[in-house]
Parts: sequence; structure tokens; C-alpha cells
Amino acid sequence: MANALFVCLQNAGRSQISQALFERAAEGRHAARSAGTTPADRVHPEVVEAMGEIGIDLAGRVPRGLTEEDARWADVVVTMGCGDKCPFIPGRRYVDWDLADPARRPIEEVRAVREEIDRRVRVLVAELDA
Repeated sequence: MANALFVCLQNAGRSQISQALFERAAEGRHAARSAGTTPADRVHPEVVEAMGEIGIDLAGRVPRGLTEEDARWADVVVTMGCGDKCPFIPGRRYVDWDLADPARRPIEEVRAVREEIDRRVRVLVAELDA
């Protein structure tokens, strides 16, 4: 079992989508967490809507701040726009996903981000399964 940590700025969009899609794709074979360097008060409503369309309810999720413990827990850390604010722990695999922030975007754009994250998550799960 591998541990994947998804990090973005507010933990209200990309990282929440990534964690949820990773958990669905991994089906319990791997674990996931998400966090933000400057967490928001809530998950972006447009993200909740887009994820609800595919049967994933993020309405009850609360954005959380990134801790060094999270980074130590992870085998792979996927960053999305947090830059130098993400802690670096030697021996961890780091991957940066250059993805648009879905905050305050039209639902069509949020869906496109969701689909791109889904594609990348499936590749990551397959790599971790190998």
C-alpha cells in the first residue's frame, strides 16, 4: 500500500478532487490525503457541483492545512500550484501537476479540470500498483 498526498493552495479544489478520485480509483489498495498551504473555509461550490455529477459528495469536506507530518506520511506528494510552500522531505517522490485552479470558473471548465485530474490519478494508481 502506498500513501499519496495531494497539495494545492486552498485545499478547496484541485487537491480535494484528486483525493476523491484517487480513493475511488485505488479501491482501498492505496491511501490518500489532501491539504492546502493556505486552506479555505470550504470546498469551492463549483467543485462540489462537478464532483456531485459523478456521484462523489464533497459538500461535507473541510479544507485542511498542510503539515510536515502529512509530507512524512506520504510516499508520493502531488503538488498543484503551491510552489515553495510545500515541505520537502527527502526520500519522497514529488510530482507537480500544472492544472488550472477551478475556483470561480464556469462549470464546463471545472469539469475539464476534473477529467484531467481523473486521467492523471488513474495513471498514478497504475504506477503504484506496479
